[in-house]
Amino acid sequence: MSKQFNHRQSRWAALAASAFAAPLLPVEALAHASDRGHVLLLPTNYYLAGGAFAVAASFLVLSLVSADALGRVWHGRLFLFRFADGAGVAVSLLSFTLFVALIAAGFWGSRDPLSNPLPLTIWTLLWTGVTLAQGVFGNLWSWLNPWYGPWRIVTRLTRAGRRGERMPSWLGYWPAFLFFFGFSWFELVYPAPDDPAKLATAAGIYWLLSFVLMLVFGYESWSSRGEFLSVFFSMLARFSILERNESGKLSLCWPGAKLLDVEPLPLSGAAFLLLALSSVSFDGLMRTFFWFGLNGINPLELPGRTAMIGIGSMGLVATFFMLALLFSVSILAGLSLAGRLSFGRVAGLLVWSIVPIALAYHIAHYLTDVLVNGQYALVALSDPFALGWDLFGTANMPVTAGIAAGADAAWWLWNTQAALIVGGHILAVLVAHASASRLEPMMPQAVLLQVPLTVLMVAYTLFGLWLLATPTAG
Repeated sequence: MSKQFNHRQSRWAALAASAFAAPLLPVEALAHASDRGHVLLLPTNYYLAGGAFAVAASFLVLSLVSADALGRVWHGRLFLFRFADGAGVAVSLLSFTLFVALIAAGFWGSRDPLSNPLPLTIWTLLWTGVTLAQGVFGNLWSWLNPWYGPWRIVTRLTRAGRRGERMPSWLGYWPAFLFFFGFSWFELVYPAPDDPAKLATAAGIYWLLSFVLMLVFGYESWSSRGEFLSVFFSMLARFSILERNESGKLSLCWPGAKLLDVEPLPLSGAAFLLLALSSVSFDGLMRTFFWFGLNGINPLELPGRTAMIGIGSMGLVATFFMLALLFSVSILAGLSLAGRLSFGRVAGLLVWSIVPIALAYHIAHYLTDVLVNGQYALVALSDPFALGWDLFGTANMPVTAGIAAGADAAWWLWNTQAALIVGGHILAVLVAHASASRLEPMMPQAVLLQVPLTVLMVAYTLFGLWLLATPTAG
C-alpha cells in the first residue's frame, strides 16, 4: 500500500513539475479554516485528460463563433422584479452589530477555534460562503458589509466624509492589493490565524482603519479601490447570474455576461486579481507532500507553522510573481501573433477571464470546509460565549464530519470539484474570447490573441485537478 502511495505521489509530482514549472505554478486552491481530512486518490488520469480536452475543445468551438453572435446571446436578460435601496443602511447596521458581537466572542468566548464563532464566521461563512453567494447572486456584500451603515450615521451627524471622493487616482487599486496581501499572509503564513483573540484583534484594527479611511476619502472611493473585501467581492459579483441596475431592476443573466462590458483594469487592478488567484493557489500547494519535499520537510514530522514563516512568506510572494510572469508572457505571445495592440489594454481586459477561474477554485477547494465547518459554525453561533446558551436551537446539534469522508462522499465530492474546475476554465475561455473580440474585431486576429492564454488555462486545469487529488498534510 505504501509503495503504491509513493509511486502515485512521485508520478504526479513529476507530471506537475514538467507542466509550466509546477513547483510554483499558481493554481486556485482556496484556503483556510480546516485541512482536508481525507485524501482523494481517485484515477485522475481520465480527469486530467478529459479536463484538458474540454477546455481546449471549448476554445476551438468558440474560435468559430463570431463576436456578434456571442454578444446577442450573452446580452440577453430576463427581468425578475424591482426593489429599492432603502434597507441597505439597516442591513449594514445589523451586520455591524453582529461583527461587534463576534469580536467580543473572540476575546471572551471559547479558546477552541471550532467552538468560537469568530474564526468559523470569518474563515467559513465569510471567506467561503459569501464568496459563493457573490458569484451566484451578485453583490450582496454591498449590503452586508459592516461599514456602510455606521458611515452613513457618522456623516449625517458630523461633517466628516462629506467632501466626496478625494482618493488620489494614482493610488489605483494598490491599497486594496496591500491589504489583500496582508490578509493572505495572516491566513496562510501567520502561526495562529485561528486563535480567536488574535483574529479579533486583527479584524477589529482592520475595521477601524478602513472606517477612518472611508471618512477621509469617501465611502464609495475607498470601498471601490481600497477596502480589499469590497473590491474582491465586487469583482466576483460580475460573474453572477443576477444583475441589478441603477433603477433597482433585477434581471437574470448568463454567468459571466457582466464581464463583457467591463473596462480594462489598470496595472494595480490586474495585480489585485492575480494576487487573488496566486494566494489561493499557494494555499493548496503549501499543504502538499510535493511542497514539503521541495523544502526538505518530512510531512509526517511537520515542524509547525512558526518554523515555516520564512518558507511560507517566500512561497506566497513567489507564486504571485510566477503567475504575473506566466500571464504577462501569454499576453506578449498573443500580441506577437495578433499584431498592433497595447499591452496594458490587452492585459487589463483579458485579466478579467481570471474571475471565473478564481471562483471555481474557491468553491471546489472550500467545499469540504463548508460541509463540515459550516456545521460547527451553526453550533458556535448559538452559544457564542460558551455560557450554555442556545440562541438558535443549534447549540446541541451533532456535527457530522462523515459527510465529507468515506468512499461515497469521495466519489461525489471529487466529481463535483472536478466539474467546477473544468467548468470555470471553460467559462474563462468564453470570457477571454469575448474580450479578445472587443480588442480585435477581425476574427483570425482575435483567435490568435488568446491562443497563448488558452494554453495557460489548459495547464491550470491539469494542475488544479492534480492538486485536488494529491496527498496533503498540515
